[in-house]
Amino acid sequence: MMYSMYRQQIIIFLTLLLSVFSSSLWAQNLQTGDIIFHTSRSAQSAVIQKATHSPYSHMGLIVQKNHQWWVLEAVQPVKYTPLKTWIARGVKGHYVVKRYHKNLTTVQQQRLIQTAERSLGKPYDLYFAWDDQAIYCSEIVWKAYQHALGIQLAPLQKLQDFDLSDVKVKALMQQRYGKHIPLQETVIAPQAIFASKQLRVVK
Repeated sequence: MMYSMYRQQIIIFLTLLLSVFSSSLWAQNLQTGDIIFHTSRSAQSAVIQKATHSPYSHMGLIVQKNHQWWVLEAVQPVKYTPLKTWIARGVKGHYVVKRYHKNLTTVQQQRLIQTAERSLGKPYDLYFAWDDQAIYCSEIVWKAYQHALGIQLAPLQKLQDFDLSDVKVKALMQQRYGKHIPLQETVIAPQAIFASKQLRVVK
């Protein structure tokens, strides 16, 4: 009996040790400025997935602050979310981390985050407008890279470029815009950035 209990304690200890070690190695692979994607559980997630033909409906910037990892994201409002909390919030905890193909210098990382932080506290943009009064997830990432570093992660699109034929998509468009859908509005979707050839998979 004592041997069995001792053996069980050893197994638990080794499991915890491996978990901490794996988590540490994973964190070491991250860099400020990395971009993380997942499938949101929000009400509009399914609509975004259908309109963009992508499983990924939400994204944010990974930032290391005070020796901890965070995601700077455009939700309601734009804020910092602990990385582990952000990951757990996605469907089945699945996520993908991507990085600009040329590693950013420390100065570039700082400039990128300082630019993105200008949007902290702003409301989430339900209408996906391209102005800066409110902002959505892929917009804050695209604009941060563009304004801070002159990097266009992906070509901009128009709302009419998306697949708006699904019933759920039509219903949401009707709810938010009524009869005047701004088909010529400039937009950037998570899928466009996810598919960028300038990014490589980190995790």
